[in-house]
Amino acid sequence: MKFKQGTPIDISEVESTKEIVKRFATGAMSFGSISAESHESLAIAMNRLGGKSNTGEGGEDPSRWTPDANGDSRRSAIKQVASGRFGVTIDYLNNADEIQIKVSQGAKPGEGGELPGTKVDEGIAKIRHSTPGVGLISPPPHHDIYSIEDLSQLIFDLKRSNPEARISVKLVAEIGVGTIAAGVTKAKSDHIVIAGHDGGTGASPLTSIKHAGLPWELGVAETHQTLVMNDLRSRVIIQTDGQMKTGRDAAIAALLGAEEYGFSTAPLITMGCIMMRKCHLNTCPVGIATQDKELRKKFTGKPEHVVNYLFMVAEEMRLIMAELGFRTVNEMIGRVDMLEMDDAIEHWKQSSVNLDALLMPAQKPHEDTGTYQSIEQDHQIELQLDNQLINEAKAAIEAGTSVTIESPITNVDRAVGAMFSSYLVKARGGNTLADDTIQINFSGSAGQSLGAFLANGVTLKVSGDANDYVGKGLSGGKVIVHPPADSTFNAEDEIIAGNVCAYGATGGELYLSGRVAERFCVRNSGAVAVVEGVGDHGCEYMTGGRAIILGEVGRNFGAGMSGGIAYIYNPNNNFDSMVNPIMVDLDPMDDDEQAELKTYLQNHE
Repeated sequence: MKFKQGTPIDISEVESTKEIVKRFATGAMSFGSISAESHESLAIAMNRLGGKSNTGEGGEDPSRWTPDANGDSRRSAIKQVASGRFGVTIDYLNNADEIQIKVSQGAKPGEGGELPGTKVDEGIAKIRHSTPGVGLISPPPHHDIYSIEDLSQLIFDLKRSNPEARISVKLVAEIGVGTIAAGVTKAKSDHIVIAGHDGGTGASPLTSIKHAGLPWELGVAETHQTLVMNDLRSRVIIQTDGQMKTGRDAAIAALLGAEEYGFSTAPLITMGCIMMRKCHLNTCPVGIATQDKELRKKFTGKPEHVVNYLFMVAEEMRLIMAELGFRTVNEMIGRVDMLEMDDAIEHWKQSSVNLDALLMPAQKPHEDTGTYQSIEQDHQIELQLDNQLINEAKAAIEAGTSVTIESPITNVDRAVGAMFSSYLVKARGGNTLADDTIQINFSGSAGQSLGAFLANGVTLKVSGDANDYVGKGLSGGKVIVHPPADSTFNAEDEIIAGNVCAYGATGGELYLSGRVAERFCVRNSGAVAVVEGVGDHGCEYMTGGRAIILGEVGRNFGAGMSGGIAYIYNPNNNFDSMVNPIMVDLDPMDDDEQAELKTYLQNHE
């Protein structure tokens, strides 16, 4: 494509580079895939710019949340929540300006991330709540997203876990991505990323690089056109990435409909990357994509290199804006009428390329339809039951004194405890409250995501039952669900909670007096969970913690486990140590272990 002739203006009239660089972000490269030095240099650079760096799906060292002595900040503004939920704690979420749900990634759509065991050193294992030396695989799907309604629930949960952060969803350029983006916008995402297939090729499988994904241009054009057509464009920010390198790339992205721009490979090159394309081997010769201590000493990059590069990108974008006659980036969003096919390219393949659909102006349903984000999503934070709980517990939170609260709960009360935990962590400057300081006793049927990301010191006890996602991301708190005292049925025979309980839990305790449905304790990495029977796919991808099943388990139990221990108490009153899967043999528990577990269960009856 090339730019059409506009009505040029003086460059002094164009939006400043200082404002334009605020629209820039670095891509989601995890600490683990790249070294601490390179990851932190990117964060420092983007914080100096006023842009945003992205943690990727590997969590973040809490020491980075405290500014350095010289005033620099190593904190990444965008915290990613991927299917592996590595390091996703209530602290992590509350040190974010944006929380990004990675539904897919441009370089390998439909596949989960992989970190070879050679890269999982003790520091990375600690942050990811996993085992050093053991490779980590993110499940291809999020186990709590099987429909657009499920995605809406996760957006709801994450917004409650940090009401001040904007919620982003990362999608991949593909046919139909516009329809998906419309659903994501209706699900109240504040921000959408459209990732192109050219990005992140350093550690992607060859099959993905060659055969999956589409260029970001196609994805952005379809997304913008679809959202404008449905009068949704004004509610959401569109960002794109995938081998963007120049101001020209950013300008074309703006004209096709994106207002923010992601850069990954190019910033790494400014810091010394020589594109050896062996990022997965831990042998990067310039100390970027490696955890080898000797190779990391070779890293020579500085945040200034990234800052200078991105300012030059913004300056080139300003020159193009002046030529086309645009004073602000917002004015040029979606102005495909300023683009045309480059007829200077003469090649036999070019004759079959038709960009009519790409360069079709978006159809507005009415004259006032917005073409860029101008309306804040209504997340209805003020309707949350947690507001009432926070008011009742304020003094206890600030002073660290004990309090007990009684409250009814209904199934429209969703993510109860998440916003409470956010307030607690921010008020106390960390997840430091002593166990059982705040006890909240509910009666009724809890809605979805009871106790999501629940912080230390908070105990939620429900006399009744609960919906899906109980204890999702549990971060040190306790969740107890039991039938009412006057129940006439046997608890162990009945369902007490739904699917995906304790998904991605990093700490705390979960006690469910009854059975649960599928995907129990998937990716548990630190919580103790006791339940009286589970459906299929229990304890998949578990990397830590303990799961105690006092009854039957379904199919596919413990698949992909790489740490932690799951116990099954079978009907013959014998304990079997199901798995510490690092061991080849699944040894039964010895007498001492059985006695210890029985004592534990009696104490927590």
